[in-house]
Amino acid sequence: MQFELTREYIDILKTIIENKNEAEAIALMKELHPADIAEIYDELNIEEAKFLYLLLDGDTAADVLAELEDDDRDRFLKILPLEVIAKKFIDRMDSDDAADVIGSLSEEQREGILSHIDDIEQAGDIVDLLHYDEDTAGGLMAKEMVIVNENWTVLTCLRELSRQAEDIDEIYYVYVVDDDGVLKGTLSLKKMILSSTSAKISNIYQPDAMSVRTEESDEVVARIMEKYDLIAIPVVDSIGRLMGRITIDDVVDVIRDEAEKDYQLASGISEDVESNDSIWLQTRARLPWLLIGLMGGICSALVISVHENDLGINPAMAFFIPLITAMGGNVGVQSSAIIVQGIANKSLGMESTFSRLMRELMGAFVNGITCSSIVFLYNSLFSDSYALTISVSAALFSVIIFASIFGTLIPLSLHKIKIDPALATGPFVTTLNDIVGLLIYLSIGAYFYGL
Repeated sequence: MQFELTREYIDILKTIIENKNEAEAIALMKELHPADIAEIYDELNIEEAKFLYLLLDGDTAADVLAELEDDDRDRFLKILPLEVIAKKFIDRMDSDDAADVIGSLSEEQREGILSHIDDIEQAGDIVDLLHYDEDTAGGLMAKEMVIVNENWTVLTCLRELSRQAEDIDEIYYVYVVDDDGVLKGTLSLKKMILSSTSAKISNIYQPDAMSVRTEESDEVVARIMEKYDLIAIPVVDSIGRLMGRITIDDVVDVIRDEAEKDYQLASGISEDVESNDSIWLQTRARLPWLLIGLMGGICSALVISVHENDLGINPAMAFFIPLITAMGGNVGVQSSAIIVQGIANKSLGMESTFSRLMRELMGAFVNGITCSSIVFLYNSLFSDSYALTISVSAALFSVIIFASIFGTLIPLSLHKIKIDPALATGPFVTTLNDIVGLLIYLSIGAYFYGL
């Protein structure tokens, strides 16, 4: 049953903690998933969270620690002895989760925790993973996996499978390697069970397993696994040796993080921030794009001031300024959003920039004709000024065409120079469309009123 966190639940839990009632606290959290317990911790202060945390059994405590947000986890680890972190948590974690936890700590804390890990092999795996950047396949992978040699028999494999499976939560694939550790392919559990115990693995495994290099970016890994519907993918080094595996749960986290980052960029937030982050951090993330918007507003005001006399003589033109700027912004954001989405999921294919631009222009032409015709009809019915009717309709059509071109070229250009194209869907494109849209509208108005 899905857990729903409520204020009433938190109030009850806080009362239990205040009374130091360990039995009731354990009973209240007994059936909860680690992710639900991590969600509860967001609503507690550090001492309350510590009280609950120390009541959890080792496996649950390790899972909860892996589920916590980075800031909450770092804050929590600061109040725990290094030996407790190593013995109660790290020892029970998969290598990739353990590396994520230790990787966020200082060098001194890392060494202290690693020195308290009894399993030298596990400590070595964690140290290996810490050498990879966190946004690469090496940083995502775990060392826990089932590996068999191509020269073994099925009987030997079954024995090894039983031994190796003790340290693995889920077995998705059995990986086949040669004597040098080079990945050769995968072995189906069904095929292994149905084969003779004397059969050699080299005769029954599936060769040419899809894999990724350790230096491959996490976005590429996520895209490959999504495209081919993989639940796990092996990671190899530059000479093809099997180094680890990445599972779908890690890729889901990558997809979610990328979506959140793109959404924040599109909203004009330049850093990864949460609602409970400090005022300074939130201000630092928001202020740069607000200043850009401010400068854009000043430029728009300057454009209007240049045409102040025209607006004084023909004040009806001012009524349609919000329409022009809003339509330009909307069209620009729509066009850039489609391109950004296409770049993200690789759906643009082999289509050239010119072909993509022509496609957007055709759509903009249809949209521009439709919208400007509606405005033309409206002004024909409710305005006595023929110049105003022509000016607004012509300007609206022109602005829609320009915004579509701009919204297409900007994300493609940013992508080409290795800048996140999600920037193009935010205040950047909207502000420039406002300025150019006003310039187009007022220039067209001045021309038609001068006839």
